[in-house]
Amino acid sequence: MQKYGVNELRKMFLEYFESKGHLIMKSFSLVPHNDKSLLLINSGMAPLKPYFTGQEIPPKKRVTTCQKCIRTGDIENVGKTARHGTFFEMLGNFSFGDYFKKESIRWTWEFLTDVVGLEPDRLYPSVYLDDDEAWEIWNKDIGIAPERIFRFGKEDNFWEHGSGPCGPCSEVYYDRGPKYGCGSPDCTVGCECDRYMEIWNNVFTQFDNDGNNNYTELEQKNIDTGMGLERLACVVQGVDSMFDIDTIKALRDHVCRITKTEYGQDDETDVSLRVITDHIRSVTFMISDGIMPSNEGRGYVLRRLLRRACRHGRLLGVEGEFLVELARTVIEGSRDGYPELEEKKDFIFKVIAKEEEQFNKTIDQGLSILAEMEAEMEKNGEKTLSGDHAFKLYDTYGFPLDLTKEILEEKGLSVDEEGFRASMEVQRRTAREAREVTNYMGADATVYESIAPEVTSEFVGYDNLSFESSVTVLTTETEITDALSDGDRGTVFVEKTPLYATSGGQEADKGYIRTADGEFRVEDVVKLLGGKIGHVGYVTKGMIKTGDTVTLEVDEENRALSARNHSATHLLHKALRTVLGTHVEQAGSSVNAERLRFDFTHFSALTKEELKQVEEIVNAQIMAALPVKVENLPIEEARKTGAAALFGEKYGDIVRVVSMGDFSVEFCGGTHVENTGVITAFKIISETGVAAGVRRIEALTSKGLLDYYDELEKRLAEAAKLVKASPEKLAEKITHLLAENKTLHSEVESLKSKLAQDAMGDVMDQVTEVKGVKLLATEVEGVDMNGLRDLGDQLKDKLGEGVIVIASAAGGKVNLMATATKGAIEKGAHAGNLIKAIAGLVGGGGGGRPNMAQAGGKNPDGISSAIAKAGEVLEEQLS
Repeated sequence: MQKYGVNELRKMFLEYFESKGHLIMKSFSLVPHNDKSLLLINSGMAPLKPYFTGQEIPPKKRVTTCQKCIRTGDIENVGKTARHGTFFEMLGNFSFGDYFKKESIRWTWEFLTDVVGLEPDRLYPSVYLDDDEAWEIWNKDIGIAPERIFRFGKEDNFWEHGSGPCGPCSEVYYDRGPKYGCGSPDCTVGCECDRYMEIWNNVFTQFDNDGNNNYTELEQKNIDTGMGLERLACVVQGVDSMFDIDTIKALRDHVCRITKTEYGQDDETDVSLRVITDHIRSVTFMISDGIMPSNEGRGYVLRRLLRRACRHGRLLGVEGEFLVELARTVIEGSRDGYPELEEKKDFIFKVIAKEEEQFNKTIDQGLSILAEMEAEMEKNGEKTLSGDHAFKLYDTYGFPLDLTKEILEEKGLSVDEEGFRASMEVQRRTAREAREVTNYMGADATVYESIAPEVTSEFVGYDNLSFESSVTVLTTETEITDALSDGDRGTVFVEKTPLYATSGGQEADKGYIRTADGEFRVEDVVKLLGGKIGHVGYVTKGMIKTGDTVTLEVDEENRALSARNHSATHLLHKALRTVLGTHVEQAGSSVNAERLRFDFTHFSALTKEELKQVEEIVNAQIMAALPVKVENLPIEEARKTGAAALFGEKYGDIVRVVSMGDFSVEFCGGTHVENTGVITAFKIISETGVAAGVRRIEALTSKGLLDYYDELEKRLAEAAKLVKASPEKLAEKITHLLAENKTLHSEVESLKSKLAQDAMGDVMDQVTEVKGVKLLATEVEGVDMNGLRDLGDQLKDKLGEGVIVIASAAGGKVNLMATATKGAIEKGAHAGNLIKAIAGLVGGGGGGRPNMAQAGGKNPDGISSAIAKAGEVLEEQLS
């Protein structure tokens, strides 16, 4: 048997099923589309669910894919065995109401034996217990002896997911030989050991489960198959595990070189080598699909994988960053099947480098926190770290439990693992309870799902602002209806529409749908599964019925202003790449008639100079009045133009390319101006950070910018009026007022000080002596805290050594101040403690330093008592 490489096997599989009439579809993104039941794509069929459920019509009834997948359910076991991994590729062939069991089984056998060359006598099929049809095909058509066909129960050979389509499975096992076995004489297919490896699963979707285990035959029967590419490669290449197949071994060897270790010499070292090898594959592919590190959802999975890889690098003695180098090897090994890795490599490297750098700082902080926890345990005589503390280290600093355990075990300490799991379960339960109610697809259940899949809409708005079409479906907010009348809210579906639906960051058109006697105000336009376009709004007069011929009209001004802002985002995107570098990628946008918002990948705030440069470049292209050209091109031809593609977007075979002179070329389905001069001008209003490695610019053009300047002009005029100046003399007037205010403030403070002195009069005759320390405790009327402090300084000069306490009532409140000289402090006086002891008598509190303290209160009647008590407190301090 020839030992084909991973990239060869992928190509062989897809081309084989293409020869059987299947359409080869590129791998979907790891980010599920319209499916809230999944965090990440975890199987070959997951992104094809709309075709299986009939909510979308597939591009062809026979499809084949190699789908990138991530599963993290047992992430803690990754590395501990050679079986577990988070990233894998799933080969699959699918039939949507076309062929069924006979063809599926025959092609499975033909591909494995004739194309790949596996020995037939090492292959063992299994079928569902009651699936006599599949058993007959394997036995009669393929020629497998009865004793080599295994019947298993529902748990092993029946696929279902609650209610909905389901059916029996037929799996194919490969005998890897006795060296992988358990040694038991009863060892056979189904044994838990590694000898018999399941490599292919054929799911025959032929029933519908009503949710109560009542099964009915489906009118349209489907085929859903899956074969792990890495498992197939293990068998074909005759190696022990996925970590030994060609592309992954090359990566593992690179990890060994960086860590200066050798695989297979030490169990603990091997665990770390496998973790790093697996996790960097997942990380690289996730980032290529636009997933960014964060503390929730997909971003948290990415961050956790990155940090586990970093931590295991440290365990192997790696200092500093090393994951970017490994990502290069991932890309080299997989770019044949996934060209997007090569296209996005600079961005992938930036994200990994930034996150790794941050974690290296975080892990040191975490170790410091753990050291504090250890010190607290020692102080309390404890030997076990609490589950809450262990979970805090895990959740806040990315410390897996095993790292915390390992560090503590070195010091003879342990972790409350049960408590840790309880804290983890609280978090999981909170997350579960926060999930939205979803249907089988995982999307929010809505009235739109009741619409027949053959209902579709065509957008004709690039060349038309008004168009006549027929109403195909009407809905209220809860059900399909035949008519909507005056005041009713709902959604209108037509065959062809000139109104643009929200997509690509551009907000929907607004407009009207009119009949001879009815009018519907369109507030929003939405894209739905199956190519449907819904016009959401309400009837302003008359009635609209299914089947009516209607005229759809776009709000022209709203469209024109949105187009100007949208075209400006293209100029902005190119300007940012020019000023900041080619790592800049569009990470999202929001465009409407009023303003534009543009999110992009960059790792620091823009300087004033950079923002000015970006603004100048955009305005220069507007002034140049560049012609805007739109072409529909085959995607490969479009890529050759150098057109920028939206990050993480899935494109069809034909793409729309928007060019603005020779300056900007992008894939884009939105609406645009015919000439950049129409945009008028461009102004950046704000630049902020919105996520790790993502910045946001908000800007205005055209009417939005004029409205902005109008508002600024009004505010300027109002401000000028308040200070009795003309707008052009406002700055001069404010400068004069500030200088005048400063002078007046100085005069006021001087007067206040004089008034305070006058109010106090000669108080030196009130000085008493407490155990050899002079004390002046007195009251003055209407002086604020600043005035009291000034008085305190003046009186201290007169008093020499001693303690001064002054109280004053002002505006119904009390201010208290105490000061003590160095000599008094040396004898035991403490201004802060003194104030604290007497402040309660005036209904307040306060404190301060030994030499100076102050307090506030709400009871002026208590001032005399506070003054009297000052001597008692000082006497206690001096005793």
